[in-house]
Amino acid sequence: MSDCLFCKMASGAIATDKIYEDDHIFVIKDINPKAKVHLLVIPKLHIDSLATVQEDQAPLLGYVMTSLKNFAREQGLDGFRTVINTGKEGGQVIFHLHFHLLGGGNLPKF
Repeated sequence: MSDCLFCKMASGAIATDKIYEDDHIFVIKDINPKAKVHLLVIPKLHIDSLATVQEDQAPLLGYVMTSLKNFAREQGLDGFRTVINTGKEGGQVIFHLHFHLLGGGNLPKF
């Protein structure tokens, strides 16, 4: 998608400090962190939001979900929170599916 910030980062059109990248995803630090550790795990495939995921994208989402623990471990986290904001009313700001990985210190319970 030509106007998508994360697509531009994935393609290299916008330079960013990626802390991890492979053929399917990349990981960056959130520019407005809500915790000591706040990473964004972003699929390279453009998917608008969790509400628009298609069944054939399940392997990609499974890959992301099983990778989160590795990124948490690399950041020295014993526990972590994962958040997916979905839609404007759900707090989504960039309409390219991404996963927030938060940890470090005591996160508020809810």
